[in-house]
Amino acid sequence: MANEVTLTVTGMKCGGCENTVKTKLQGLDGVLSVAASHKDNTVTIQYDAARADLDGIKQIIADAGYTVE
Repeated sequence: MANEVTLTVTGMKCGGCENTVKTKLQGLDGVLSVAASHKDNTVTIQYDAARADLDGIKQIIADAGYTVE
């Protein structure tokens, strides 16, 4: 069963930043889709809660250099 969450993420300045976040998250087992918007400061993730957890997702974003609020 897929969960969907929209996180407020600051620090993304351009499409390249969006792609960085997408690439990092899509490499995580259980992540089904990622949509990022630097204009809205949001990242929306669909994920399988049995294979990926929200804390892990937030940590990957933080490790990429962005702030999850």
